[in-house]
Amino acid sequence: MRVFFEDLSAYTYQDEDTFGDSESFRALWYRPEYVRLNVGWLEAGRPYPTGPVPAGFAERLRGVQRVQRMNVCLGVHACDLCPGAEAPEGNGELRIPGEAGIAYAAPFLITHYVTAHGYRPPRAFVDAVLAVDLDAWAAARWPDVPFPWVPADAERLLE
Repeated sequence: MRVFFEDLSAYTYQDEDTFGDSESFRALWYRPEYVRLNVGWLEAGRPYPTGPVPAGFAERLRGVQRVQRMNVCLGVHACDLCPGAEAPEGNGELRIPGEAGIAYAAPFLITHYVTAHGYRPPRAFVDAVLAVDLDAWAAARWPDVPFPWVPADAERLLE
């Protein structure tokens, strides 16, 4: 399965987005009305930018992961940059709101890529992550989703 996408290329992995509630099996399913840009879809054998990230960036990214469930799939993806049995696994994606009408689409393993492999995401993504209001996102409960631009006609999937 292909997992590599160039940073800031158009997201084409799935047509729809599904936001899941972190405390239940409920979700919002919809065809996005925003542009999705790839960030952090790394693959062994493909070069990627490395370097320092601002203080607090990785922790903020972890905070988003604690409160956001996005496009969770049945299977998992293991980091193919790590040796076999030591490779952590991820399931799902993150959405980070950028400028109006733009969302960054990242795999759940992005924090691992930053902390273990020195991956340096694009500056626009870093700035967007640092701008996330984690308190507001953590306080959101079903059926509210801590993300702008969810269409009004989003289908609510109950359990």
